[in-house]
Amino acid sequence: MPSFRLLPGAGDSPVVLHVPHSSREIPEWVRRGIELDDTALALELDHITDSHTAAIAAAGADAAAVRPWQFVNGLSRLVIDPERFPDEREEMLAVGMGAVYTRTTHRERLRPADRDPRPLVERYFHPYAQGMTAAVADRLGTVGRAVVIDVHSYPTEPLPYELHGDGPRPPICLGTDPFHTPPALLAAAERAFAGFGGTGFDSPFAGAYVPLEFHGKDPRVSALMIEIRRDVYMTEPGGPAGPGLELLGAALAELTDSI
Repeated sequence: MPSFRLLPGAGDSPVVLHVPHSSREIPEWVRRGIELDDTALALELDHITDSHTAAIAAAGADAAAVRPWQFVNGLSRLVIDPERFPDEREEMLAVGMGAVYTRTTHRERLRPADRDPRPLVERYFHPYAQGMTAAVADRLGTVGRAVVIDVHSYPTEPLPYELHGDGPRPPICLGTDPFHTPPALLAAAERAFAGFGGTGFDSPFAGAYVPLEFHGKDPRVSALMIEIRRDVYMTEPGGPAGPGLELLGAALAELTDSI
């Protein structure tokens, strides 16, 4: 069974809502390699998980006039982080957060730094990347274009692992890619999320996810990252969602329908 789900949208929708960090699920064989007790692991999951972002994407899909596709990771990012690219892995390795994390959000030991990451990469990372590549290729083949919208969240206060945590932390951060984020897409996102108290760009997190097969090569693939500050919709660090969730879903639907 794959560790991810592709939830179909309308045949003529180019949009893929990508939700990589919403799950807390860790297979037992992976759990045995994590050097945290159950209490510490639960707290780490509270901090590292983009809680309820799958529900935000689902609310957006349900509210949209033209239903977008959804690609949802079923496993915690403590298993593998599917959004680590080769050109950024070196920087994130400095804090133990490459494709397979060895450190926690508070820079404590999660796994031995010298443990071979290949079993996790081969079992989970590569199939995920192939699945996302296929989803984007399908939209290109069917519609002639693809728009990847990443749905993320981040804490109100910076965590120790953040390399750029001293910058602005707006209610909505829009992460961009110089090749794949056209001005019209960025402007549409600004309009859709204008009611949440302000949007910013590439701070505290920057960039947008595009499968490597298309990254920097195919202008038919557009991408934007939506980073939502968690106090907008939930009780931090890992508590329940509030009414902001449905409002964010409506804004996401407005964005997807506009593109």
